[in-house]
Amino acid sequence: MGDEVADIPFDRVLGEPDDFAENETLRVGYDFEHRFSDRWRVRNAFRFTRLDTFQFSAFSGFGPFDEATGLLARSFAVNDQPSDTFELQTNVVGEFNTGSIEHTRLVGVDLYRREEVDTFLADFFSPTFLNIFDPVYGLVPRPDPDTLPVAASSSAQSDALGIYIQDQITLLDNLKLLAGVRYETIEQETTNNPSFFVPTASEVTQNDDAFSPRFGIVYQPIEPVSLYASYTRSFTPSFSTDVSGQPLEPERGEQVEVGVRAELLDGRLTAGLAFFNITKENVATTDPENPFFLVATGEQRSRGIELDVTGEILPGWNIITNYAFTDADITEDNSGIEGNRIAGVPEHNFNLWTTYDIQTGPLKGLGFGLGANVVSDRFGDDANSFEIGSYVLTNAAIFYARDNWHTAVNIRNLLDIDYIQGDGVNRLFNIQPGEDFTIDLLQYSFHHVLWTYSRALASQRQLIVVDCGNQVSS
Repeated sequence: MGDEVADIPFDRVLGEPDDFAENETLRVGYDFEHRFSDRWRVRNAFRFTRLDTFQFSAFSGFGPFDEATGLLARSFAVNDQPSDTFELQTNVVGEFNTGSIEHTRLVGVDLYRREEVDTFLADFFSPTFLNIFDPVYGLVPRPDPDTLPVAASSSAQSDALGIYIQDQITLLDNLKLLAGVRYETIEQETTNNPSFFVPTASEVTQNDDAFSPRFGIVYQPIEPVSLYASYTRSFTPSFSTDVSGQPLEPERGEQVEVGVRAELLDGRLTAGLAFFNITKENVATTDPENPFFLVATGEQRSRGIELDVTGEILPGWNIITNYAFTDADITEDNSGIEGNRIAGVPEHNFNLWTTYDIQTGPLKGLGFGLGANVVSDRFGDDANSFEIGSYVLTNAAIFYARDNWHTAVNIRNLLDIDYIQGDGVNRLFNIQPGEDFTIDLLQYSFHHVLWTYSRALASQRQLIVVDCGNQVSS
């Protein structure tokens, strides 16, 4: 097999032109805060999210690809995943002293519930074929989705409770400590209906819990300079199942970071340099053999350095810039990929965004922005069987702000560069081209938005991997 993305136009459809993905999202919530005094306050927030996703496509995740003939096998499939999510958070923040030591105490609890139904319909036994170099569409009629076999069908409910306490301690004017711990427990109930992948109905219950501590220290040798170090452990439940219908183990992680931050130009600019080391276990990734399901990798480690500069260079002229070097590897795995780089993670990533808004006169509030994003080569899959090339994007904006209103025209990929944004699952699935020249018109106020409703339609585009001059598919 080859190691490059197929040399086909980035806008070529490897499914059918009338494939579609439809997403509908409803969000409702509130934020509440009450101050008992200048030093004590309680905060409460609630969020409800309803997500309906429906995708009907001729996808290529399971079918073979013949590099010699250019023929790609595809299967018609429907993926329907409605879900409801409820989140309730309450915490109390208080400031008090013990002698000369100042404390800011945070105590809180949060509740989380997610209800999801997953239906995956697909006909793996009647594939359709497409020549990716010379495609002819519509040779096979699109089937009635109700006639497609059930490949997988399940429903799941996840309930989580989190309790946390944190104390920020000011020992001296130039020395602060932070210590905290979070306890989280989760119960997941999954019902699997008879299907192609899970022939026998089953019910699975999984319980997990963890204590996650965090510690930090900040020391200022001189007022504009801060030295800091932090240690954090994390526990992230997975709300997904593998191909057999079993819930995935929660992701557990550990992060260490040390760095320095400095204020420049009388505080108008802030610069930071940090070293980080992040280790994660049971990271949920797409199953390369069954791309509509997930598997948990053994252990991943990301370490590197990050440099950023933000602030105001001159009145009205602002800058945000960031550079990161990341060494991201799979450190433990039973599938033969131990030691490989993590798919989709570039070694080098540089971002620059600068804006200027007019300060006086009749055009006051009018502004302009220009930026760039530079991403180095990445591997396309965890097996490191092919690479995805580097790219440079240019973005721009024109905006106008007055009172509580802000209107902006944002332009992404100003030079209309062809590039690959998404890393692959395997050589035939999810290698996604990045978006081309795009203009967004935004208008909003700074008032709180209590609910939003959005509806999105997206066409499906794919690419494929082959020998140099041939292709990789997504």
